[in-house]
Amino acid sequence: MTQRPRILVVDDEESMRNFVECVLESAGYEVVGASSGPDALECVERHPPFDLFILDVMMPQMEGDELSRRLHLRDPDAKVLYLTGNSDRLFAQRQVLWENEAFLDKPVSLEGLLEGVSLMLSGHIGR
Repeated sequence: MTQRPRILVVDDEESMRNFVECVLESAGYEVVGASSGPDALECVERHPPFDLFILDVMMPQMEGDELSRRLHLRDPDAKVLYLTGNSDRLFAQRQVLWENEAFLDKPVSLEGLLEGVSLMLSGHIGR
């Protein structure tokens, strides 16, 4: 039996986090949710490993970019998919995304989310 990919979804907006969790769980992924950067780091300590991190860019306490930096310190090969309505903010902080990073603009469709996750995990869109 193949182990299901584990994904940590980090978004301070509960409705968005619940949407993403529901879509991914329905698609067969194992999903853990966190409402902030500090909560996410605690999840990483308690429940490793994760195959993918889906991060909101704009969050109180710790923005997604800072959380990504900290995740990459723990695991340089960490895969990060940003979900953001503020991609301009992300690129204002740095010119390019790191290897194994991508972003999707909010609002994101169910299909767009699943395609993005599939591409991040396997390098191709799964059907």
